[in-house]
Amino acid sequence: MKKKKRVALEKRMTSETNIAAELNLDGAGKTKINTGIGILDHMLELFAFWGFFDLNIAAKGDLKVDLHHTNEDIGIVLGELFKKALADKRGIRRFGFAQVPMEEIVANVVLDISGRGFFRFKADKNLISSESQAGYSLTDAEHFFDAFAKHLGVNLNITLDLVKSNSDLHAALETIFKALGLALDQAVLIDPRRKSIPSTKGVID
Repeated sequence: MKKKKRVALEKRMTSETNIAAELNLDGAGKTKINTGIGILDHMLELFAFWGFFDLNIAAKGDLKVDLHHTNEDIGIVLGELFKKALADKRGIRRFGFAQVPMEEIVANVVLDISGRGFFRFKADKNLISSESQAGYSLTDAEHFFDAFAKHLGVNLNITLDLVKSNSDLHAALETIFKALGLALDQAVLIDPRRKSIPSTKGVID
């Protein structure tokens, strides 16, 4: 039987943003990403590389105001992309978890593609440098993940362990996005033993 391609296209146009994106769940980690937010481009490239997702995103937003709308709307679009590509979620492993270290920082990501969007972030923010990365902050990342989780329908829990003060924000973000890619790759993989939808209810919304 020919394997069904798990791909999706998504467009979102509002008075604040114009975003077009495409995803191949079973790719090679190839990307073409231009969001207008350089640090987010870099993080999404890391996410796709470690998740083996082919991901293209082209976005234009009201960055002259601030990056909030663009950042959040990209999270929305990415969540919708994964939801479309997964379709009824038949055969997937559903759960995923990963840990990624970088010097004194360790990111832990645990997720469940349950159909019920939920996001939880736990970290001692006082230990992370307050200096933003080209205007991008840890709070911006939280908004991105919250939008992504709710629109995919994934229970997403992220914990950031730090052992010293003034830890680098870039490094913190990098560990999180890498761990998310690894965990999501694990969750969307098809388990050959599972012929049905991975829920005793027989459906995942």
